[in-house]
Amino acid sequence: MALEVCVKAAVGAPDVLGDCPFSQRVLLTLEEKSLPYKMHLINLSDKPKWFLDINPGGKVPVLKIDGKWVPDSDIIVSLLEKKYPEPSLKTPPKFASVGSKIMSTFVAFLTTKDASDGPLLHELDALENHLKSHDGPFIAGERVSAVDLSLAPKLYHLQVALGHFKSWSVPGSLTHVHNYMHALFSLHSFEKTKAEEKYVIAGWAPKVHF
Repeated sequence: MALEVCVKAAVGAPDVLGDCPFSQRVLLTLEEKSLPYKMHLINLSDKPKWFLDINPGGKVPVLKIDGKWVPDSDIIVSLLEKKYPEPSLKTPPKFASVGSKIMSTFVAFLTTKDASDGPLLHELDALENHLKSHDGPFIAGERVSAVDLSLAPKLYHLQVALGHFKSWSVPGSLTHVHNYMHALFSLHSFEKTKAEEKYVIAGWAPKVHF
């Protein structure tokens, strides 16, 4: 039975892939595992009835697997790893939480007027130190794993949104972070599943109140 996935459509362009980092995480997982799938673009400002019927919560992503619709990117990624274990995207448990606070500190800095970038820099410094002390180019070594596919969309949003709204960029001194971002953004799966920058900006614009 074919896999189907519902993901966010672009703001103002319902026929174009949108900017949801959690949707992209699922798409990245499907691509890295070379799994065929049918993608449904969901206009979150005008959700179709069939989508709300199968997913009353109305959030994306949602994956149809074994005939059932399953929400939540954490659950979806875990299910895909169990059902399709090869190629493995498992992250060693000791590395699973690397970078886990980058998204929350990025969002706080982006959406709060006069916010300090200190908490975000603290998290990026921690990522830099991890990458510096371990063989890369990815979190767990030479092979991309689930933690990378979770971080990649978040770092992309960070780069695009903070650059646009706050003229802020990752400090050049964080060379390992820059190299890591380049490695992630160069993946064929990432190129195929990323939203255009203008749609990332459009997606964040309503949340930036200054």
